[in-house]
Amino acid sequence: MNRRELAAIGFMTFALFLGAGNLIFPPLMAQQAGDNWLLAVAGFLVTAVGLPAITLLILARLPSVEHLTLGLPKWMDRSFWLLIFTTIGPAFALPRAVTVAYEMGVKPFYSGDGLLLFSVFFCVLTLVLALRPGKLVDYIGKVMTPALIIMLCALTLFALFNPLGSASEATGPYQSAPVVSGLTQGYMTLDALAAVVFGWVIINAIRRTDKKSTNGRRNTLTRSTLVIVGIYAILMSACYLAMGYLGATSSNIAPNAGNGGEILAAYAAGQFGMMGQVILALITLIACLTTTVGITTANAHYYENTYGVKFALSTGIICGLTATISNIGLEALIQLSLPVILVLCPVAISLVMAVIVIPAKSGVQGAPAISKGQTLVVSVAALFGTLDALMILGKLPEDAIELGQSMLPLFNENLSWLVPAVITLMLLKLVRLLNTSKRNSIAELQQ
Repeated sequence: MNRRELAAIGFMTFALFLGAGNLIFPPLMAQQAGDNWLLAVAGFLVTAVGLPAITLLILARLPSVEHLTLGLPKWMDRSFWLLIFTTIGPAFALPRAVTVAYEMGVKPFYSGDGLLLFSVFFCVLTLVLALRPGKLVDYIGKVMTPALIIMLCALTLFALFNPLGSASEATGPYQSAPVVSGLTQGYMTLDALAAVVFGWVIINAIRRTDKKSTNGRRNTLTRSTLVIVGIYAILMSACYLAMGYLGATSSNIAPNAGNGGEILAAYAAGQFGMMGQVILALITLIACLTTTVGITTANAHYYENTYGVKFALSTGIICGLTATISNIGLEALIQLSLPVILVLCPVAISLVMAVIVIPAKSGVQGAPAISKGQTLVVSVAALFGTLDALMILGKLPEDAIELGQSMLPLFNENLSWLVPAVITLMLLKLVRLLNTSKRNSIAELQQ
């Protein structure tokens, strides 16, 4: 794979992850972190960029993305993928992207209610681009992403040379623990979960583009993925730092902002006037479009590979559902989908860790056999992830909250699943090492 192809897929990877939600998280976090904004962003980068990057690298080492769950029982395997693609798809992420694109890209310039017409147009455009997956790199990596980067750079450069304010004092948890708070915010972007979905698009794009078919193909794929993930990590980190700087210096123009979108809108208007609002609208529309195209393509690939549904048919159904759900109350949809997402994210992260530390052993015809260890790690993560989800939703009894705060590390950060999952993983690794050592000793005695 030549440098131009590597750069194109690297840009595509960056654009797929950079949705409107990713643009509006860092400014609000940095405004609240105030003079500790760099520490908060540093923590944010670990989970919002580091976890997705590691996930993509692990997926590239597998024969296919589906192999990630082949060590699980079949019902758990199918349930995992179906829930992921349904939730990070027409049930939540796609309608949210369409709605955010309308709210930030169209509504500021249009006083009427045009969501229905916009959602149909936006989903038709998504459908047209998704139906030509072979051209996805050209559309997103070579055209849309450079335009997105140029507009982001313009906004950031003006902010650097003409800041509209200065960082204020940190508030809330950012006063005492800015790094940990940043880690939690980065985790809540759910990009680690999105990486599993986008892995279908990104790894397939790398495999299609990689012309080499020698015995070193896997090594070639790994090297190409490393470069592409590096491009993504650099661009995404730079974007988050830029958005963080805008947020940290926005206390004068957007005090006590309710969300990052308000901060970006105020900054764009303050720097460029009406032209700034147009630039922000274009950034939002392109970011949302690249996300909807990527998620739709990944969903269609999954249904085609797993259930034999034709790619064009599944793409059309997904876009139709997205256009419909975008107009029937996103707030209620979020309330229904959020618990599932908050449980799936720990499951996905723990599964990636388990595949690294305790890979499933080969079974019949070289395929991975059911791994009790991986199943146990995933079950532990799901159990405590459910606890975190109930905590975030305010459904946990006071007695359970007090018990969690006293017994579970990171409970208040909604990461109570992490330590139990890691301990389970390490114990299983130790048992495997001891069993291997015992078998080797027996084999030596028999010789």
